[in-house]
Amino acid sequence: MELRTLRYFLAAAQEENITRAADILHVTQPTLSRQMMDLERELGVTLMLRGRNGLTLTDDGIFFRQRAQEIVELADRLEKSFVERQNDISGMVVIGASEAVGGQTLAKLIKEFSEKYPAVQFTLYNETVDNVKDRLDKGLVDIGLLLEPIDVTKFDYVRLSQQDTWGLLVRDDHPLTEKKSLAAEDVVPYPLILPLRDSIRAEILNWLGCEEKELKIPLFYTLLSNAALMVAEGLGCAFCMDGALAIRSDPRLRFIPLEPRRMTHSVLVWKKNNLFSPATSLFIQEINLLRVRIE
Repeated sequence: MELRTLRYFLAAAQEENITRAADILHVTQPTLSRQMMDLERELGVTLMLRGRNGLTLTDDGIFFRQRAQEIVELADRLEKSFVERQNDISGMVVIGASEAVGGQTLAKLIKEFSEKYPAVQFTLYNETVDNVKDRLDKGLVDIGLLLEPIDVTKFDYVRLSQQDTWGLLVRDDHPLTEKKSLAAEDVVPYPLILPLRDSIRAEILNWLGCEEKELKIPLFYTLLSNAALMVAEGLGCAFCMDGALAIRSDPRLRFIPLEPRRMTHSVLVWKKNNLFSPATSLFIQEINLLRVRIE
């Protein structure tokens, strides 16, 4: 027997009319009639007599209405008490985020959570993946938004469905802007700005099919916002991913994807077996609900 069925019965008993009760409950009259018959069949008694003038409760119906009202009121009080408890949740959730398209999902999560728990505040650090990992290890941030490849041995995590696309950030007057996608041989002749992160740089060199000493590399970068300034000044072309907001900050810049396409997932991570504040624990619950929607 579901709580919803009890609410249906109480509405029918209150209105003494199936049609009016169905209108109030926003269900069809046949649906409500079937629910009431199923309820009587489940209990093995007749709860209401149906006549031309409406519904009349039997003795069993009157007894059941009293008990059903008690159960519904208790359920409503329980729900209300949890809502009030949730509204009392406050504190700070500290997040470290790398530049990635997964930031869009993170922003949505924070907005929805803030609507549920308005007393909770967030601190958001925009940093490199390595710096975010270091802050996680030291307990300086609660949750990290990181880009793969990443060692998640020490973390619980949710892998986001969105993917960043690798490409080259060039100035709008660069010869490569004539191409819709780039092969390795298109890129090698030009000065290249590479990420400082070892694992990412290794993937880029593998795609290029050459060693660093064979390339013109005037600059290594940690944050694309800085690399984009260098590209705009004509220092070179920067390998990056399209999820980074810096790409869209300067109309003089254009992003051209690599061919064959290379994609990277984002992950939301937090330390395993760690004792978090109530606010952070609730936010992690929201992240885990996201895992269910993805899977």
